[in-house]
Amino acid sequence: MSRIVRFHRLGGPDVLQIDEMALGAPKAGEIRLRVRAIGLNRAEAMFRSGAYIETPSLPSGLGYEASGEIEAIGEGVTGFAIGQAVSTMPAFSMTEYGVYGDAAIVPAHAVVEHPSSLSWSEAAAIWMQYLTAYGALVEIGGVAPGDTVIVTAASSSVGLAAIQIVNAAGATAIAVTRTRAKCAALENAGARHVVATENDDLVAETLRITKGAGARLVFDPIGGPGVEALAKATAIGGTIFLYGALSSAPTPFPLFAAIRKQLTLRGYTLFSVTRDPQKRERGVRFVLDGLTSGRLRPIIARSFPLAQIVEAHRYLESNAQIGKIVATV
Repeated sequence: MSRIVRFHRLGGPDVLQIDEMALGAPKAGEIRLRVRAIGLNRAEAMFRSGAYIETPSLPSGLGYEASGEIEAIGEGVTGFAIGQAVSTMPAFSMTEYGVYGDAAIVPAHAVVEHPSSLSWSEAAAIWMQYLTAYGALVEIGGVAPGDTVIVTAASSSVGLAAIQIVNAAGATAIAVTRTRAKCAALENAGARHVVATENDDLVAETLRITKGAGARLVFDPIGGPGVEALAKATAIGGTIFLYGALSSAPTPFPLFAAIRKQLTLRGYTLFSVTRDPQKRERGVRFVLDGLTSGRLRPIIARSFPLAQIVEAHRYLESNAQIGKIVATV
């Protein structure tokens, strides 16, 4: 029997429970893992509460990212071995698969052998954050030396990954956070500039930093009224990537700025990368190269034991973290 985290009704962190259940053997095209660590993501909290882009069928498991050892291999799967240390990427639907537990069955295309230098916790903290940032900033945005990139919610794991990718490209990251409490940590994480929106004017600061030009790329998981300021801070011909809806307020379309500056406001999810075999291969190679060279380095905010998954989700929703929250098994 395995310990699997599931929820039987929609709601807050308290709906999560650990169920004892048999997973069985992997089917064709699948792999079963002995899970060692789990990476937590905001998407899972939204899925649990019924606010995600997919609707769970109850009772439901959840989770995209885990690291561990291969226990069993389904028919037709090649290139893997029993006992191999691997990690999973978000290349599946949580309505079909989940990795919260001490074991998990996942599709083989979502499994990657990670660098042996990573700990279990670090290996569970790489794919969601780096592939999300890679797809927008590199695959689509073509970030290059001389670019300025605005990164909102910069203290999140994806925000920190974006800062590292911008730096690796020789571009300049403007990290955006709400208060000054996280400014020093963001600077230590590599942000060239930090703007605290409760104290600073984002548009004025961006124009000052860019000598009036604005940022060519904006990477935003928040949406809401702040999109209007982002549009004002974006350069002519620039792109605003909207990859989340952390704001509960409506998101206005900045019509006049979009027309005047010929802006692109682009909805985006990392599934545009992970569900396309060629893009996924390029993304995996980019991330592995970055991890090996040291240009990319996952930052762990806090670790919880699996038995404290409810507390881990409460902390996830507190927005107090800087980096990735991990549950260990």
